Amino acid sequence: MKDEAKQQIARDKKARRVKVAMWICIVIAALLAIFIYIETIPPPAGKYDAFAKCIANTSTTFYGAFWCPHCHDQKAEFGTGAQYLPYVECSLPDESGQTPACIAKGIQEYPTWHFPDGSSSTGVMSLQALSEKTGCPLPTST
Repeated sequence: MKDEAKQQIARDKKARRVKVAMWICIVIAALLAIFIYIETIPPPAGKYDAFAKCIANTSTTFYGAFWCPHCHDQKAEFGTGAQYLPYVECSLPDESGQTPACIAKGIQEYPTWHFPDGSSSTGVMSLQALSEKTGCPLPTST
C-alpha cells in the first residue's frame, strides 16, 4: 500500500510539473506574440517624413534591392516617410544582376548607406544611428 501511495504522489508531482511547464510555455508564447505585434506596428503616418527629407538633403544615399527583406525592414521603420528616402534601386527588374549605378559604387550588400563624409554602413540601421550619422533630428512627438 505504501508503494502505491508513493507512486501516486510521484505521478501527481509529475503531472503538476507538466502543467506548470505548459503554462510557462503559453505565457512565453503570448508575450512573444505581443512583442512581435508591437514591433510590426508601423509608425504614425507622416511621423518620419521630415526626418527622411532631411537625410535626403545631406547627400546620404540608401542602396537596396526590391527583393531584399532587410531593405524592406529599413523602409518600414520610416513608415510613410520612406518615399522621401534617398533610395537607389540596385537590382534589375528581371533580377539578372545589378544596376550600373550600384556596380559603379561597388555595392555588395543590401541595404548599404553611403554618407557625405565618405563612410558607409551595411545592414539595417537604427533611426537613432542614422540621426547621429546625418545630423538630422529625430521627431520627438509620437
